[in-house]
Amino acid sequence: MLRHVGDRERNLATLVEIHTLEGLKEFLPGDDLGLPIVRSAKQTAGGVLPCDIIVITQKIVSKCEDMIVDLKSVIPTDEANRLAHETNKDPRLVQLILSQSKDIIRVDKERGILITETHHGFICANAGIDSSNVPGDTNVCLLPADPDESARRIRVRILELIGDIPIAVIISDTFGRPWREGHLNFAIGSCGIEPIRDYRDTVDAVGKSLKVTMIAIADMVAAASDLGSGKATNTPVAIVRGVEYQQSPYGASSLLRSATKDMFR
Repeated sequence: MLRHVGDRERNLATLVEIHTLEGLKEFLPGDDLGLPIVRSAKQTAGGVLPCDIIVITQKIVSKCEDMIVDLKSVIPTDEANRLAHETNKDPRLVQLILSQSKDIIRVDKERGILITETHHGFICANAGIDSSNVPGDTNVCLLPADPDESARRIRVRILELIGDIPIAVIISDTFGRPWREGHLNFAIGSCGIEPIRDYRDTVDAVGKSLKVTMIAIADMVAAASDLGSGKATNTPVAIVRGVEYQQSPYGASSLLRSATKDMFR
């Protein structure tokens, strides 16, 4: 549990809690995610409460949606073979990366990394494909086909089990960041939370009008959740409690910056 105290100037205390959900099984294609999340929440977090934000790592969502591919089933094209030779990667993996991407942004031949833009619009290494926490020597995991829709379905299922209360679901994945070392969890899918807190046309503490400030609240919650959950500890779901947010039908895709506004492509 993480406790954060803020708003000291106004003598107000804000408590933000991160509850790691324990006892979750190894998920398989077709498994119901909602039921084990609700059961674990009852045991470890006092249940799912109003305004809770449930953050689920992408890997278990992909497993339930059968997004695991055996490289033995992949036949590489000439382009995949060429890029594999340049980057010293498995041609079958390169073929999968190409199939999950609409554009190649950068090729790092020395480190063997392909930075691509996925069909979702994410710009990340190797189209977000990896093999960590995936059983089988030749199995790799793809991103969910539609992470926002995945978040919506999971939220609907949880509400079927607990009743109609305001909650949000975020699907997170770990991305690197330009200009900084280290990785962070980002929101790749969401439902029930406005992904961006827009401060434009508001006034700051000294009376100046804000023109461009937009806070990626969904990304902040996703990153914070990783303080409690984690790949190495087999705790892929966390409940973030105490964060103020606006409910919204819009998903995390609204966080994606269009190429016309991107100064670095």
